[in-house]
Amino acid sequence: MDLNELKNRARGEIEKIIDLKEADDFFKKYLGKSGEIAQVFDSLKDLAVEEKKAIGKEANMLKKEIKEFFNAKKDELKNTSKQIDLGQREEKIDITQPAKKMQRGHLHPLTLAMNEACCIFQTMGFEIAQGPELETEWYNFDALNVPKDHPARDMQDTFWLRQNELKVQSAKLKVGEGNYKSEKLLMRTQTSPVQIRYMESHQPPLRIIAPGRVFRNEATDAKHGAQFYQLEGLMVDKEVAACNFKAIIEDFLKRFFKTNIEMRLRPGFFPFTEPSFEIDVRKPDGNWMEIMGAGMVHPNVFKSAGLNISVKSGLGWQGFAFGVGIDRLAIVKYKITDIRLLYQNDLRFLNQF
Repeated sequence: MDLNELKNRARGEIEKIIDLKEADDFFKKYLGKSGEIAQVFDSLKDLAVEEKKAIGKEANMLKKEIKEFFNAKKDELKNTSKQIDLGQREEKIDITQPAKKMQRGHLHPLTLAMNEACCIFQTMGFEIAQGPELETEWYNFDALNVPKDHPARDMQDTFWLRQNELKVQSAKLKVGEGNYKSEKLLMRTQTSPVQIRYMESHQPPLRIIAPGRVFRNEATDAKHGAQFYQLEGLMVDKEVAACNFKAIIEDFLKRFFKTNIEMRLRPGFFPFTEPSFEIDVRKPDGNWMEIMGAGMVHPNVFKSAGLNISVKSGLGWQGFAFGVGIDRLAIVKYKITDIRLLYQNDLRFLNQF
């Protein structure tokens, strides 16, 4: 085999290489495992010992030279590629174009609705009160004048914890002689228990809202969920009537939806209010949707909280309470068709807010 001819041919092909792909092809042809240099070494096994030594030495030198030629050419191509790339980038830079927009986090639509509702009521003088999500039967049902046989206590509506019911003797002022507070635990079905907890430690006049998450053991659909957010409201003062409630809610809805949204009051029934009524708003599609229940606080609720509301005492305290679904407010405000979208964490939906 003529090694000088192989060397000259390799050098001639290296000089013609114009890109890295051709360089890789050259490496495979001459320096690869099955390349021409490897074939030279394979042919040595058929030669005599002295001839094998001489040609083997020349083949090693040839391999070294071709590798040096190859490395030099590859470095040259890399430097040229960088310069071309930098030149192209400089040509594409336009300093008048805005910078790339950074992806930033944002508040969830439920949080937006909750914050806005709280801010509106705070401007009306309402204080924010909080209570536990894990409640006792006393605060969630008994103190709110919910009868023992009320359907809401059943497993179909309430998430009860598996534990033994404890009977704790209570103050006579709250539940009467011989009665007890049920300490059986459950996930609260409403934020109304915060009313009782607040009234136990505060005296009228009172004006509070209690935002938070509630739980109900029911099937989910476009308008219902096993958990949702509610904002409870309570106002206790002298000469408070249903007309005061209507005026406050009308103002709240107007400011929340930023329009004169149509609302209506319908007669209803809740154990903790008397009289009771439900409030509907008209959605953009023209249909009515219930968003809250409300009414004048039942005297038994005041009694359970330890408040003396007797007119004979000269105090004459009375008040109204309401519970509005934050999820439903968000549905109407943002024109959402399905309440379940608020809990699916789909960025295609959430990035719209």
